Amino acid sequence: MKIVSACAIAAFVFCATAPVSAQEKTLKIGVLNDQSGLYADMGGLGSIAAAKLAVEDSGLLAKGWKIDVLGADHQNKPDVASNIARRWFDIDGVDVVTDVTNSAVALAIAQLAREKNKVELVSGAATSELTGKACSPNTIHWTHDTWALANGTGKAIVQTGGDTWFFLTADYAFGHALERDTEAVVLKSGGKVLGKVLTPLNTADFSSFLLQAQSSGAKIVGLANSGVDTSNSLKQAAEFGIVESGQKLAGLLVYITDVHAAGLPIAQGLILESAFYWDLNDGTRAFSERFSKAMDGRKPTMVQAGVYSSVIHYLKAVEALGNSKDGAAVVAEMKSMPTEDIAMGEGTIRIDGRKIHDMYLLEVKKPSESKGPWDYYTLRTTIPAAEAFRPLDQGGCSLAVN
Repeated sequence: MKIVSACAIAAFVFCATAPVSAQEKTLKIGVLNDQSGLYADMGGLGSIAAAKLAVEDSGLLAKGWKIDVLGADHQNKPDVASNIARRWFDIDGVDVVTDVTNSAVALAIAQLAREKNKVELVSGAATSELTGKACSPNTIHWTHDTWALANGTGKAIVQTGGDTWFFLTADYAFGHALERDTEAVVLKSGGKVLGKVLTPLNTADFSSFLLQAQSSGAKIVGLANSGVDTSNSLKQAAEFGIVESGQKLAGLLVYITDVHAAGLPIAQGLILESAFYWDLNDGTRAFSERFSKAMDGRKPTMVQAGVYSSVIHYLKAVEALGNSKDGAAVVAEMKSMPTEDIAMGEGTIRIDGRKIHDMYLLEVKKPSESKGPWDYYTLRTTIPAAEAFRPLDQGGCSLAVN
C-alpha cells in the first residue's frame, strides 16, 4: 500500500490502493476522531488501522477497486469536525465517515451526512439519541450506546446490592445521556441516586468531585465518562481511598486502553460492559493479532473493532449496489443484509440505524489472575442481542413510525 497524491489533504491521510484500470471503481473512507486528546487511545490511529484492515479483507482491491482511507483529528470540537467533514464531502469526494468519536461531534456529522446524502458509521460515540430523536437514514450506530451500557452495567450492579448511586458525569452530550440512561435503570430497579456532579471534559483533577461522591455515602460511584477521564478518575479514586472506605466504582463506559492506563492493581474488580474483547473467541483473537502487528502490540478497543466491522459491511453493501454514491441507498442496503465478520460476529441493523449484537459483561482481573499483557478481563455473562439494546418502540425515531 502507498500514499497517493490524490489523497493529499491538510489532515492525516492513509490510503489503500489497487492498480488503476479503465473500469476502476473508487471509494473514499474518512476516519474522523480524536487523535491527540483524551480519546486518542480508544480510537485515534488505531481506528485508521482497523479501517485499512477492513479494506484489505473486503477483497475489493483484488477486484480492481481503488479505495482511499483518510484520517483527521477533530479535537473533540463539533465545529472543527463539521468543517473537516464538509470539506471531505464537498471537495475531496469522501463517501463515508466512520468512528466519529465524541457524541456532540457524531450528532453534528449526522445532520451534515443527511444534508449531503453521504454515510455516517458511528463507532466511537455513545449517545443513544443517534437512534432516537436524532436518527437519520444516513447514519448507523454500530458498537455501543448509552442505553445498552446503562441497562447492562447499571442493572447488574443494582441487582447485586449497589442500590445507592452518585454520578461523576462528563459535561457534554455523551455524559449527560449516559447519566440519564443509567439513572433511569437505577430507579426502575429500586435504587436511589443520592447526588451527581458535572465534570469538565479532559480535566486532570477530580479531587473535589470525588470528595463530594465520598461524602454522599452512596454505595456506588458511577463514572459517566470515558477515555483519559476514566483512567484519571480510577487513579485518583484509589488515592482518596474510595474503595477502601466501602464504596465501589462503576465504570459505565470503560475501554481496555483505560484499564491498561490505570493498571490492574487500581482497576481490579471493576465491572464493565463491552461489545468486544480481543480474547473472546478465535475470530476476535485472529483480528486482534493482525491489529496488534499494525499497532506495536496494542490490542484493539471495541471502538476500533467496530470501525473494522462497520467498514466491512459498508463495502459489502456498496459492492452489491455497484458502487452507488447515494448514501441513503447504501445505508438501506446495509440494513437489508445480516452482518458478519471476525471481529464482532453476527448481527443485524434495525430501521432506526441501531446495529444489534451481543454485549458482554466483564470484570477486570486481579493482577495475580492475568497471564500476560492485555489479559485483563473475565467474562461474567453474555447479554443476548435481543436484550442488549433499547426496544425499537421506545427510542422515538421517526424512521420507526409505521
